[in-house]
Amino acid sequence: MSDHYATLGVSKDASPEEIKKAYRKKARQLHPDVNPSADAAEEFKRVTLAYEVLSDTEKRRIYDATGDEQGRAGGFGGAGFGGFGGAGFGFQDLFDMFTGGQQSGPASRVRQGQDSLINVSISLRDAVFGVEKTIDLKTAVTCQSCQGEGTAPDTHPETCDTCHGAGYMQRRVQSILGTVMQQVECPTCHGYGTVIKHPCAECSGKGRVRANEPVTFTVPAGVNDGARIRLRGKGEAGLNGGPNGDLYIDLRIKSDKYFNREGDDLLTTVNVPMVAAALGTVIPLETFDGQQQVNIPAGSQSGDTVTLPGLGAARLHEDRRGDLRVRIQVTTPTNLNEEQRTMLRQFAELRGENLQEGSHVKQTRAVLQAQRAIQITHRCGWPLPKAATRLFNPGRHDERTRFLHSTAGV
Repeated sequence: MSDHYATLGVSKDASPEEIKKAYRKKARQLHPDVNPSADAAEEFKRVTLAYEVLSDTEKRRIYDATGDEQGRAGGFGGAGFGGFGGAGFGFQDLFDMFTGGQQSGPASRVRQGQDSLINVSISLRDAVFGVEKTIDLKTAVTCQSCQGEGTAPDTHPETCDTCHGAGYMQRRVQSILGTVMQQVECPTCHGYGTVIKHPCAECSGKGRVRANEPVTFTVPAGVNDGARIRLRGKGEAGLNGGPNGDLYIDLRIKSDKYFNREGDDLLTTVNVPMVAAALGTVIPLETFDGQQQVNIPAGSQSGDTVTLPGLGAARLHEDRRGDLRVRIQVTTPTNLNEEQRTMLRQFAELRGENLQEGSHVKQTRAVLQAQRAIQITHRCGWPLPKAATRLFNPGRHDERTRFLHSTAGV
């Protein structure tokens, strides 16, 4: 026979409040979601039964007087009903035959709360680095007025007068074996064995109410869109002091104005002026890690990519990060004035570009040498001779020839 007091870890003169507190502590430790072992499941049943008996004044009195585990007067708790000798056919087998396998004893009012599922949106930055968030969740919480018991202050569930706490009644039925007694649910207490004559006005006897509850949770760094987080025991409160269900959070990552994500990498695009792309430059870029300097190589084209290592999204559950890939978009100047147009035409002539056809024309050997000479003077730090500037004019053949001769040794 189980010792209900030992099961809950309380003394035999424990008050109802001490018994309730001990039960809740045990229930949290042994709940299947917290402790999934088979031993814990069996112990959870024993703890629940102990609470059902000791929390009921009449059942507790009967249990203390007779030792009946169900707290029933005249129950089948005594010795001598274990079986019919060694034949392998026990009393329970016969009882199941007559009752259809129905369990004896009252049902528990205690019920586990339901699981909840919500969607939460986070920024791309939060997904990259992780974040701790607190949200207000409207859910079922334990009634603070009755502490989940469902009764008015200074009252408790009372033993049902119809079934005397059994939760069921017997009725005679005819069967192939003759007249037998069949077990049916008590219509007064609905199988609970007790009735709440004075329900809590706050929760109407349910032991829980709807309220806004702050919930804090951690989003891990590197989480992906659609990821689900499980918070054990953060779902709806159970009926009449039962354990909470679980809360599931589906994450939705909002679009970012400047960055996209591709796996563990971040992608962005920067506009680079045509001249800067041709000559090369360094441009500042605001990232999730602060301002970074991006080196644009000379001769960069639209679609080229510069990679900044280690500035992407964190890899989930790893101490590493992806890269930030910067795509270059070369911008063509617009709204040119006449002077700018003239300079661009001269530049095109120097490169031998056909503005009408949009293709390169054959360059003479003299023009190629002139370009090399200008590069030499620039590289050596010399002031660009006046003669060199005139090389843009194809009609000054003599001046171009003299200049080439003067730079032949460089």
